[in-house]
Amino acid sequence: MTSQALITGAGCGIGFEIATQLAASGSHVLLNDIDEELCRDAAEKINQSAGHCTPMPGDCSSLAFIESMVRHAASLGPITQVIANAGITTYGSFLDFQEAQFDRLTDINLKGTFFLIQKASEQMIKQKSKGRVLVMSSVTGVQAHADLVAYGMTKAALRMLTRGLVTELTPHGILINCIAPGAVETERTLADQPNYRELWGSVYPTGRPCLPQDIARAALFLVSPENEMINGQTLIIDGGWTSIGQMPK
Repeated sequence: MTSQALITGAGCGIGFEIATQLAASGSHVLLNDIDEELCRDAAEKINQSAGHCTPMPGDCSSLAFIESMVRHAASLGPITQVIANAGITTYGSFLDFQEAQFDRLTDINLKGTFFLIQKASEQMIKQKSKGRVLVMSSVTGVQAHADLVAYGMTKAALRMLTRGLVTELTPHGILINCIAPGAVETERTLADQPNYRELWGSVYPTGRPCLPQDIARAALFLVSPENEMINGQTLIIDGGWTSIGQMPK
């Protein structure tokens, strides 16, 4: 049976590019997104161009949905690659932040990631096969940003989750790592700021912000069989921006 790669929040942007490159590398990809139309369109694009992809629309902050998604992936073949990419960004002053905002943010960014890894790892252990897990953090979990305290807190927690799970997963042949992207030019960031590339390029040492392809190439290696010793690490991909920390004007 073909090995399965399971990725959440992959209807567009970074997740979609990772899914595309995984499919092109030979993995069968089970692609999740909460937006059903976006999820199915993304899978169809990959099937037409890159490889084999199955859509799995749903809310991955729901434990019941996570369990059904892992069962479905396992029915197609052994799960060997899991990318916990789903997350939301919630802006707001710490002093004004509301409980409903906090609950939704932590449900998706923390609860969803935690239980996706738990249920997928249980399946990998049951299969008695090696696996690779990748967690998506952010530079906001490394460096403070105005109006992103709550979001940055969740992304810092994901870095610690990655480190902590080394002790529990590695004995089963499962390696786990984390990527912390900086500013990334995607459909969403361009919609928010049409001059996004120029704005962030003005403060990035590389002269441009990241592209989804930059993140996906690193992700592909970390979840590949070629990675045998990188474990429990957070890779910051930001063109060196956190070394300087200058914000665009």
